[in-house]
Amino acid sequence: MGKEKLHINIVVIGHVDSGKSTTTGHLIYKCGGIDKRTIEKFEKEAAEMGKGSFKYAWVLDKLKAERERGITIDISLWKFETSKYYVTIIDAPGHRDFIKNMITGTSQADCAVLIVAAGVGEFEAGISKNGQTREHALLAYTLGVKQLIVSINKMDSTEPNYSQKRYEEIVKEVSNYIKKIGYNPDTVAFVPISGWNGDNMLEPSPNMNWFKGWKINRKDGNVSGTTLLEALDAIQPPTRPTDKPLRLPLQDVYKIGGIGTVPVGRVETGILKPGMVVTFAPVNVTTEVKSVEMHHEALTEALPGDNVGFNVKNVSVKDIRRGNVAGDSRKDPPQEAASFTSQVCLQELALKGILTFHIIAKNSHGHEPVLLHVLCVSVVHQVIILNHPGQISAGYAPVLDCHTAHIACKFAELKEKIDRRSGKKLEDNPKFLKSGDAAIVDMVPGKPMCVESFSEYPPLGKFPVSSSISVCGSSCSIISYCFTPADSEFKSNFKLHLNLDIQTSILINICDNKCFFTIQGGLPSVTCVRRWRWE
Repeated sequence: MGKEKLHINIVVIGHVDSGKSTTTGHLIYKCGGIDKRTIEKFEKEAAEMGKGSFKYAWVLDKLKAERERGITIDISLWKFETSKYYVTIIDAPGHRDFIKNMITGTSQADCAVLIVAAGVGEFEAGISKNGQTREHALLAYTLGVKQLIVSINKMDSTEPNYSQKRYEEIVKEVSNYIKKIGYNPDTVAFVPISGWNGDNMLEPSPNMNWFKGWKINRKDGNVSGTTLLEALDAIQPPTRPTDKPLRLPLQDVYKIGGIGTVPVGRVETGILKPGMVVTFAPVNVTTEVKSVEMHHEALTEALPGDNVGFNVKNVSVKDIRRGNVAGDSRKDPPQEAASFTSQVCLQELALKGILTFHIIAKNSHGHEPVLLHVLCVSVVHQVIILNHPGQISAGYAPVLDCHTAHIACKFAELKEKIDRRSGKKLEDNPKFLKSGDAAIVDMVPGKPMCVESFSEYPPLGKFPVSSSISVCGSSCSIISYCFTPADSEFKSNFKLHLNLDIQTSILINICDNKCFFTIQGGLPSVTCVRRWRWE
């Protein structure tokens, strides 16, 4: 892949069976992302298995399966070219994979394409309270994907076929929802398509002569078009922070015969070049970059947004791992954060337990457990979601995902509850928080991590927290206790024996000479600790 065109990343989202795989496969095929011989081979196999009517989805799923088995299929099969951009599909369609990748931060998209099925009953299922249409759109906005294209798919299956009335009905309802979560519908292209037949994919469809095209209103001028491909070309070029120091979170590390250790990941800021001396944090490993590749082509430099693999000297696959961050050792290298302050907002998302933080400041001195100061605010576009089955108290132990790192952490202390709008203090040391509350909370992750200020390095200063609570039937509850042991009793390594009314699992945390522990399970009536002792 040359560098004469800009490289952008898109992610395809939407409700299950909305046609994500079919639409994406068709688009990649028509735009030359799959050679004719390959698609004919897969089409034949699909037909032999009685899946000929799903040939585009079959092609995409077949590529995905082969890619996951190894490196037999060139990753370029996941890219295609428009008149303006090289486009990479950074996440295979599929609601489970997408949500997982969005939460872990492994996929950073410049634009999301929301596929909405127009079929009778299909749209209603996706836009329902627990539907993936709502969920995916909210996750996309929450995790910083600010450009959106909405494709109203399966227009060939409306009643009657290619119904203008059905299209307008869907546009109205989707517009109302995406406006609530933060998108401006006036800046979103709504394109009626058929991912199977190809209507309005690359060329205007004669089946929808009533469609006069989409229009996007922008400060720098309006943009209009008719097809999905034109909408992709209308994506605003992403700002690539090449002037900042290098930051490259590792998504994986491979050992390749005859080559050596090859870390892979996406360049978030700065430039990566062969010959550069890089440092990996928080493991503090320094080495030289021997070569850099993208789509199996050697690069003289990798820029922000590029998903690359790079060969490093004298480093074992055991020395570095997913979640580490590479940076220029001579220019503000990444470091382990000993403490940092975060800003967070709580927003309901059905049946999900997710928090997203913005790092405000950090302290890189020392190696003590990290103490997070979490300020909860109300503005939805500051990217925070929380909906937990119950109340959150000190001792709550979710899993934190910053860029590609996966860190267990615990709520050490609820310092104060604040007003969601004004930020004014409402209550000192609240006993619990519930969905919709705002508070200042101290948190302690369980192991070293590398984060950055959100203002300086946004991809490394924003992260969600997914709940690690195990729901035991319908009677799950969380009960927290706090006590301060005498200095002689306080130990960094200890076992705590508890005799309770009911057998249960216990999470323990020590912070500021206080022990916080949370009891989890079906415990609707447990009110006190009967007995405890240190060992």
